Amino acid sequence: MKLGIFKNKIAINASWIITVRIVQAILALIINMLTARFLGPSNYGLINYAASIVAFATPIMSLGFANVLVQEYVNHPEEEGKILGTSILLSFFSSLVCIGGVFTFTLIADAGQEITNIVVLLYSLILIFQAFELIQYWYQAKLLSKYMAIVSLVAYILVSVYKVVLLILKADIYLFAIANSIDYLLIALLLFVVYKKLGGQRISFSGEIGKRMFAKSRHYIVSSLMVTIFAQTDKIMLKQMIDESAVGYYSAAVSCAGMTSFVFVAIIDSFRPVIFEHKKNKDETGYELNIERLYSIVIYLALLQSLAMTILAPFIIQILYGNDYQPSVLALRIIVWYTTFAYMGSIRNVWILGEGKQKYLWLLNLGGAITNVVLNFILIPVWGIYGAAAASLITQAFTNIAMNVIVWPLRHNNVLIIKSLNPRLIINLFKK
Repeated sequence: MKLGIFKNKIAINASWIITVRIVQAILALIINMLTARFLGPSNYGLINYAASIVAFATPIMSLGFANVLVQEYVNHPEEEGKILGTSILLSFFSSLVCIGGVFTFTLIADAGQEITNIVVLLYSLILIFQAFELIQYWYQAKLLSKYMAIVSLVAYILVSVYKVVLLILKADIYLFAIANSIDYLLIALLLFVVYKKLGGQRISFSGEIGKRMFAKSRHYIVSSLMVTIFAQTDKIMLKQMIDESAVGYYSAAVSCAGMTSFVFVAIIDSFRPVIFEHKKNKDETGYELNIERLYSIVIYLALLQSLAMTILAPFIIQILYGNDYQPSVLALRIIVWYTTFAYMGSIRNVWILGEGKQKYLWLLNLGGAITNVVLNFILIPVWGIYGAAAASLITQAFTNIAMNVIVWPLRHNNVLIIKSLNPRLIINLFKK
C-alpha cells in the first residue's frame, strides 16, 4: 500500500478517536471534578487505591495479549475469529483467578478495614469486563477505530449519567467503586454488536492459536507487571506510609497530567498497524521512518503539554478540584514531565514487538520497578506526595532512555529517538 494511503488512514483513524475522545475527556473532567469534590481527598484516594491494586492484576488477567493482538490480526487475517475468541476466553478465566488474588491481598494488607476491603473487591470486578474488551484490538488492526471511539463515547455518556445520579442521591462509595466496571461492560457489549454488523468472522476457540499467541505475549506479562509496579506502587505506598488523603492529592495530580493521554494513545494506536504492515512487507525504510515520525509527534506534543501544565498548575487544580486539593499543585508540576518519557516507552514497545525483542522487556521494566520502589522508600518519608512525584519522573526517564543503553540490543531505539527530534519529520508528514 502506498505511503499516501497510509498517511490518510492514520489521519482519519486518529481524527475519529481524538474527536470523539475530546467530548469524552470533557465529560470525564466534569464528572471527576464533581466526584472528587463530593468524595473528598480521603474517599477519592480510597477509590484510586483500589484502582492501583487492581492494576497489578490487569497484566496477568490479559496474559499479555493486548500487546500482540494487532500484530496477530495483521499477520493472520484469515484466523481473526479464532484469535478473538481464544484471547477473550483465556483472559476471562484468568480474570476470575485475579479477582480472588486481589481480594486476598487486601484482606492481608488492609486487615480489619472493612470499607477498604469491600471497595477493592467491587472495583476488581472490572477485570472480567476488561477481558471481553480485548475485541478493541480487532478494530485497531482494521483501522476501524472510529467505531470503537463512538462506542466508547456512548458507554461513557451512560456511565456519566449513572455517576450524576449517584451524586444527586449522595450515594455511598461502594456504588462509585463499580462505575468503571459498568463502563467496560457496555463498551464490550456494543463492540461485539458492531463486530457482527461489520461481518466479523465467527468467534471460536483454538488451543493451537492460544499457544502461538502466548509464546509471544508471555514476555509481556512480567514486563507489564513491572510497569505496573513503577506506575502504581507510589499510590499503594502513600496509603500504607501516610494515609488515603495523600493518595487523593497525588491521584488528582496524576489525573490532571494524564487528562490528554487519549490524544497520544490515539496517535500511537493509529500508527501501530501501519508500522507492522511495513515490517511484514520487509520495507525497513518505511518501517523506521514511521517509528521516527511517531516519536517526533509524541515527543513535541508531550513537551508542549508539560510546559503549559507547569505554568497553569494552580489554576488547573483550583478549577477542577477546589481548595481542598491545593497540595496537588506542586505534585502536578513535577509529575507532568514524566508523561513524555511514558509515551516514549509505549512507542518503544511497538518497536520491540516489530523487532521480535520481547525477551528484553522484563529487564527494562525490572530496572524501572526496582528504581521506583527504592526511590519511593527514600523520597516519600522526606517529601511525601512530592517525593512520590519525583520518584515517578526519575523512574520514567531512567526506564525509557537509560535502560535502552544498558540493555545493549535495544540501543538502536535511542538512535530512532535522536533522529525523531528533527522537526522536519512532522513538517514532511503533513505535506501533500
